[in-house]
Amino acid sequence: MSPILSKPESLYTAGIKKKNLIITCLFILLFLTTIYALNSGSYHLPFDRILTILIQSITNPGLLENTPSEKIVVIDFRLPRVLLAILTGISLAIAGCVMQALLRNPLVSPFTLGLSSAASFGAAMAIVFGASLLPFIPPEFQNGIIILCAFLLGWLSILLIYGISRMKGSSSATLILAGVVIGYIFTAGVMILKYLTNDEKLREITLWLMGGMWGANWGAIVIVAPITILCFLYLESLAWDLNTLAAGDDVAKNLGVNVNRLRIKGLLVSTLAASACLAFTGIIGFIGLMGPHIGRMLIGNDNRYLIPCSALLGALVLLVSDTAARTIMDPIEIPVGVIMYVIGGIFFMFLILRGKHRMIT
Repeated sequence: MSPILSKPESLYTAGIKKKNLIITCLFILLFLTTIYALNSGSYHLPFDRILTILIQSITNPGLLENTPSEKIVVIDFRLPRVLLAILTGISLAIAGCVMQALLRNPLVSPFTLGLSSAASFGAAMAIVFGASLLPFIPPEFQNGIIILCAFLLGWLSILLIYGISRMKGSSSATLILAGVVIGYIFTAGVMILKYLTNDEKLREITLWLMGGMWGANWGAIVIVAPITILCFLYLESLAWDLNTLAAGDDVAKNLGVNVNRLRIKGLLVSTLAASACLAFTGIIGFIGLMGPHIGRMLIGNDNRYLIPCSALLGALVLLVSDTAARTIMDPIEIPVGVIMYVIGGIFFMFLILRGKHRMIT
């Protein structure tokens, strides 16, 4: 093989190794952060004891009956919350990453397309009208009604957006504009419900809109985990087509990619991943933007590696934020959505200043 050909191949191989190394380091960092999060709180446990409890819960759960307080704190309370934060971070990050690739716009996210506003409206309706909204569900399952309505309205938003775009042709600009319009409409609906309801339900709506991991339990994990894993695997399988789409719709079509079908499948699966988690956590912003942006800084635009990198970064950022939210003012808990707005604002201010500096220089 000639030196002219071997050098590009060696550079490509080195680039792949670097990307794999970054993803491995992020995975290790996420694992260590998980152990730290399980150890954080007013009930302190040593690092080795946390690992022992986790191992015993899998290999020999009966041994944990000798230390019921440790089992309750770690297995019943902290572990579901940590897992829900990780799954939510993964879902929102991969949804943002894929939506940005599909629409070729780095500012697109589940929230840009109106998903958060629609889910908020569904949750607000469930809080205000309660069991009368879905009479076939027993009144004691009030939280279940909120989750179901938020999930269904989240899906409805993306279906409305796609329907509008089909009327004018499914260009990325049309989809984004349709998402903004749908988001404003659902936001108006939330404002009307907040205006008409009583003080108790108004507080509940406001708390849900702030976002948090208060709904974390093993029932939520059983529902969210398989949805997140399946959506991640499916969206990762679209990575080659997403890379092709980056060259433009015409190029992708000439290479055999059904662009319209790719967009609708990618948007629907991304919406499923995001809305399934938001239904349990409330509105949590910026993950769908921060994960992909940081991932591109670290790993580039290749979606084969950017999607898993964004997933790990989203999980890491949200887990750190949630841990800070419940410990920074212990025993008072701050909604993690508030923490994310602060972090997201600082991050994008950094991006603006960084871009301005580059233009000046």
